[in-house]
Amino acid sequence: MTRIDRIELHRVRLPLVHRFQTSSHAKTELEHILVRLTDGEGAEGWGEIASPSGPFYSAETVETCWSVAVDHLVPIVLGADWEHPGELARAMARVRGNRFARAGFDTAAWALWSLRRGVPLARALGGGRDTVEAGVSLGIEPGIDALLEQVGLRVAEGYRRVKLKIAPGWDVEPVRAVRAAFPGVPVHVDANGVYEDTEEHHAVLRELDGWGLLMVEQPFAPSALLAHARLQRTMETPVCLDESVEDPEDLNTALALGAGRVLNIKVSRMGGLTQAVRAHDIARDHGVPVWCGGMHEFGVGRAANVALSSLPGFTLPSDVSGSDKYYARDITTEPVVCTGGTVRVPTRPGAGWVPDTGFLRTVATRSLVREASAAAV
Repeated sequence: MTRIDRIELHRVRLPLVHRFQTSSHAKTELEHILVRLTDGEGAEGWGEIASPSGPFYSAETVETCWSVAVDHLVPIVLGADWEHPGELARAMARVRGNRFARAGFDTAAWALWSLRRGVPLARALGGGRDTVEAGVSLGIEPGIDALLEQVGLRVAEGYRRVKLKIAPGWDVEPVRAVRAAFPGVPVHVDANGVYEDTEEHHAVLRELDGWGLLMVEQPFAPSALLAHARLQRTMETPVCLDESVEDPEDLNTALALGAGRVLNIKVSRMGGLTQAVRAHDIARDHGVPVWCGGMHEFGVGRAANVALSSLPGFTLPSDVSGSDKYYARDITTEPVVCTGGTVRVPTRPGAGWVPDTGFLRTVATRSLVREASAAAV
C-alpha cells in the first residue's frame, strides 16, 4: 500500500530555442507545472502538467490547471492509500474534465509505483522496446525557404518522420515544396482542427491525398467526428485523430463512425498514463496504428512519452524528439537524446529522467508544498 505524504507543485518557465507557430497561436516559451509525489518512506515520482498557456489546443491553461491542482487534486491525492496508480486515477476522476491537470498526478504516481517496485516505467506499463522511433513536429514558418531549412536540419539529425503544421492558405504549397525537396522522407500534416466542414475545405484537404503523406491529423474541430468520417471516405491518406479523443469512449465512438485510421495518443490530453494505456489497448484490438504526440514537454513529461511509446501498438514514429530540439537546457539532470532517429528507453527503475532540483529553483515562477500533517509551506 502506498500513501502520499507530501506533494509539491512547481510552475516552471523555459524559453524555446525556435519560435513555434500553429494554426491558432505562436509561442516562444513554455510554462508547465511539475508535480512531485513523495510517499512515507521518502520515495518520489515526478509528473508534468503540460497544458498550453492559452486556451487554444484545449480549454485548459496553466492558470486553470494550477487552480484545479491546488483546490481539488491535491486534497484527493494527499494522504490517500492505493496499491496501483489506476486506483488513484479513479479517485481523481471525480474531477470532471481537466485532463491535463490530472495527467501530471497520474504520471507521477506511475513513476513512483514503478520506482518502488524496482522496474523501469516502460516495463510497468507493458512496454518491451529498448528504443523508440522519434519523429519531429515543425511549426508554420514565415516562408517556404525557412520551412525547408528546418526540415533539412531535422532530416540531417536522423528523425524518422517530419510533421508539418498546416492551416488554410498554408497547406498544399508547403507540402508540395517539402515533397519536392525531400521525396523519401516520411511526412504528415497536422491542422489542429482549424478547417471547416465545407466543400471548399474538403477539396483542399483532398488535394493533399496525392503526396504520399503518412496521415492528415485533426483537420476538423474536436467534436466534428462526422466531418472526419466523411473526409476519410474520400481519401486514401489516413485521417489521424488527436483532439477528438480525450478518453477511451471517444475512441470507441470514432472507430464506430470510421472517423479515422490512425490515433495520436497524448498522455496529457487523455488524463495520464492510465487512460493512455487503455486507448492503446483498444486501438491495437481494432488494428489501428498509434503514435505518441507531444506538447513540447520538458524532460519529465517526455520521459512518460518515451515509456508509453515502448508499448507494442506504437508502430509509427512518436513525437519524442530530443530536448535540444526545443530547449537550450532541459529541466532534467540529463537531457533526452535522440540518436539516429531513436531515443533509448531507460532501464533503471522509475521514469529514468528526473528534474535537476537546483536548476528547477532558478526557473520556477511559483511553488507550493502540501504535507499530510502540515500546513502549506
